[in-house]
Amino acid sequence: MIPVRIGLLKAFQLGCLSSRRHLGQRNLLELTDRGFFQGIFPDTAAPRMKQLFTSGVQSIYAGFDPTADSLHVGNLLVIMGLIHCQRAGHRPIALVGGATGLIGDPSGRKTERNQLGESVIETNLKAIEQQLRRVFENHEKFLWDTRKNPSPLPPLTIVNNADWYKNLQLIDFVANMGRHFRMGSMLSRSSVQSRLESEDGMSFTEFTYQIFQAYDWLHLLRRHNCCFQMGGSDQTGNLMTGHELISRVERKREVFGLTLPLVTNEEGDKFGKSAGNAVWLEGNKTSPFALYQFFLRMADSEVEKLLRLFTFIPLPEIEQLMREHTKEPEKRKAQTLLAEDVTLLVHGENGLKQAERVTNALYKGNVEGLAELNYDEIKQTFQGATVVDLLTEPGMSILQLAMNAKCFPTETDAVRIINAGGFYVNQKRVQNIAEVITAGIHILRNGVSLLRVGKRNFYIVRWK
Repeated sequence: MIPVRIGLLKAFQLGCLSSRRHLGQRNLLELTDRGFFQGIFPDTAAPRMKQLFTSGVQSIYAGFDPTADSLHVGNLLVIMGLIHCQRAGHRPIALVGGATGLIGDPSGRKTERNQLGESVIETNLKAIEQQLRRVFENHEKFLWDTRKNPSPLPPLTIVNNADWYKNLQLIDFVANMGRHFRMGSMLSRSSVQSRLESEDGMSFTEFTYQIFQAYDWLHLLRRHNCCFQMGGSDQTGNLMTGHELISRVERKREVFGLTLPLVTNEEGDKFGKSAGNAVWLEGNKTSPFALYQFFLRMADSEVEKLLRLFTFIPLPEIEQLMREHTKEPEKRKAQTLLAEDVTLLVHGENGLKQAERVTNALYKGNVEGLAELNYDEIKQTFQGATVVDLLTEPGMSILQLAMNAKCFPTETDAVRIINAGGFYVNQKRVQNIAEVITAGIHILRNGVSLLRVGKRNFYIVRWK
């Protein structure tokens, strides 16, 4: 299925859409040209990896622990990696950590994670599985041409490591597997060293995490012939531990690691950093509009890198786009295409349409875009806005509306700010405090009014 693409760059997109839908190169190492891989393990294995990729179908896995009920933009690059595997004809495996989520990965953290209960883990697992399937389905539906690629994409396999740990006995596991791990190597990992040197130290629970991730890989090798593991560069130590375990237990088998760069903003903060600023892939936590705006607002210095990492646009088309962008940076062509592709992948065509409608309504004065959203979509889009239920009253004035919605602490403040032009109804400035509220102008056909004081304070009025 080829969707009808929407947005500001139709001409450019139509020129490169078909090329991004073609089968990818079977040798995944060619993604290095996009800046996609930071390293491989072992570091001398490139020729052998190329031989395996080009000679047959390989299984590649990446893990996702259920530490929240949604993945975030920081996880999206790993998902992109699995989709690239799929596009190249290889088998992607997503491991969700029903067991390891109870332990907590110390990689990249300064303190131990809060322990999650089993019921929370189960809820998070279901949400993450649904997200993974949705993203892969959106890719196949909107960014993959089945007419030019008649062979079906290899299906995504989702496994839960709780399924194999629940049948293992502790003494048997330690006796049979523990003897293959070396304390010196485990203690040398950067994720361990940084925590041992910290004030809080590291618990034994966290220290064992690399053992379980290593055994996960061994299990997938035996069950799914999975010779490749993919993860962020902060997973290098865990990948090395898995490689060492398999080299001792399955001496005739070869396994390889692929690490992806940790994507950061200009300040050096990771995307999805757990400091309250994560951009989630779940629409109820971060709306399609907010995700769209996140990428639309990317700095010019970052956009080319993100186009290479978060889209399937071939490199020549990205270079062409950047030349056009450099000539007219104020049009933000590169950011717009980046935002459209990511939103389409994460939320599908409906999510992209919603994001563009709201964007046009907020920044281009197209109020009809707001009228097309239902109440739930408006509430989701303007997360954090104050929601007010009001009864329609004949003859209600702008001033009465503002006071009933509690936009101002006092009537004096309301009169002063409205007269000064700091009050907006449905994104249009109103300065006449005596103007009467009318349907179609102040009340949209969906029965909602969007009020704004200044630049950031939004109020959603739902009329009864």
